[in-house]
Amino acid sequence: MYKSRVLVCLLSFAFTASLCQAQSTVLDLPRQSQHAIVEQRLGITDITINYHRPLAKGRKIWGGLVPYGQVWRAGANENTIISFSDPVTIEGKPLDKGTYGLHMIPGESEWNVIFSKVSSAWGSFTYDEKEDALRVSVKPQPTEAHDALTYDFDQLKTDSAVATMRWDKVAVPFTIGLNVNQIVQDSLHKQLRGLAQYTWEGWDDAATYLVDNKVGLEDALKYEDESITNEERYDNLMTKSRILDAMGRKDEAKATLNKSLTLANALQLYGYGRQLQREKKQDEAFAIYRTGYKRYPDNWISHAGMARVYSGQGDFENAQKELKLCLAGAPDQQKQPLQNMLKRLESKDDINKQAGN
Repeated sequence: MYKSRVLVCLLSFAFTASLCQAQSTVLDLPRQSQHAIVEQRLGITDITINYHRPLAKGRKIWGGLVPYGQVWRAGANENTIISFSDPVTIEGKPLDKGTYGLHMIPGESEWNVIFSKVSSAWGSFTYDEKEDALRVSVKPQPTEAHDALTYDFDQLKTDSAVATMRWDKVAVPFTIGLNVNQIVQDSLHKQLRGLAQYTWEGWDDAATYLVDNKVGLEDALKYEDESITNEERYDNLMTKSRILDAMGRKDEAKATLNKSLTLANALQLYGYGRQLQREKKQDEAFAIYRTGYKRYPDNWISHAGMARVYSGQGDFENAQKELKLCLAGAPDQQKQPLQNMLKRLESKDDINKQAGN
């Protein structure tokens, strides 16, 4: 009897729609409620909402076309579908990765947002609460009028976003969160079984992510050792030094850092010097610039390093000489910022300080 009533409802719906606009269950024809997809990536997790957009057309929507207290398809036509490529939380409650039918139960002051294990149904006609994967309660909010139902991702952060359904003058938000670092760590184990395992960059990129985020340091060290086994370079030795330092193994970190510097080219030495300056380690930075100049005296960037050394000493005459030598050999795309530095030196403005300070 229940299925018969559902069939009658569906046939009635199709008949009513056919009076307004040609539609078909077997042909691809325009629909009154247009199809839409909205996607968002958080970390390395993809979130997709696949839905149809009914129009308000001046009708009373809430408590009218869509009754309060009854399960609703959260869109039109087939199930509104929401997919997560990794486990997430919804309003702080865990939900496994997968594809879910998205339903809602509207209320004047509170809504239920439902994630059903069944995502292939038509609307909510056959919805069964026993198939819920998760149900959360949220508060509706007033919003500017939306004639077409829409979903958006708002309040984006590195590890969360607010998915919001808006229609008529009501917004229904629910917060999606995820453990980005754990998801990335789990993914790295899989990714490093592919072609990336045969490159020094793959292992180094993985280790760099972990040490940058201060997680999985034991894994980071293993990854970096694999990178060095593939090819020992300034880059992976420098990263290994950072990992050892984060693990409190200061002597090993220092020895690895010194080894990395023996493999550094002129640009890498200059870049490390600039890093030291950003860390307020001016004397150490100047020592690196001198090393770069001694090792690569004919490289344009080595002259830039020495210009910084002389500028820091207040010797603007020699600083200008070094920067002019730098300009003579620099790539065209670097000349304008170097010319700006030269103007500062001509005004006896220390280029090691931020411009204007």
